[in-house]
Amino acid sequence: MNATAPQVFPAARTFAQLLSSTRRGARLARLLAVGQLRSWEVSPGVTEQAEQIVAELAANAALHGRVHSRDFRLGLSFDPATGLLRITVTDARGECLPAPPAECETPLDAESGRGLLLVAALADRWGVEPYPPGGKTVWADCDCEGPDPSAS
Repeated sequence: MNATAPQVFPAARTFAQLLSSTRRGARLARLLAVGQLRSWEVSPGVTEQAEQIVAELAANAALHGRVHSRDFRLGLSFDPATGLLRITVTDARGECLPAPPAECETPLDAESGRGLLLVAALADRWGVEPYPPGGKTVWADCDCEGPDPSAS
């Protein structure tokens, strides 16, 4: 009898954490994301990209999406079968939507205002969705090849 063994794909992995809408919370989001991605054996290159994306989205949530006594949420999901890493940051300011990077006219000597340009450059796709009743979720996708074979 010719029977092939069924292919077993690792299950999708998820992580979510509420963090204070402060600079400290944004820094912690970046550190937690890196630690989680390393534990999932995501390739170092994708982990570095994701670190920068999380840093920018979390900083925006703490700076522009802040509502007194409301936290922001960092979410990560990684599906090894499809090689997709999704980063989400949800804050409480749904009325404060990010402008597409092409519409940003940040002066060259400005100290801020380029975060979403970095996200657009590093992510394969990104966008924003409403998060009822009054928040928003900014997401970014990174295509990757699954677990790092050199980590085994």
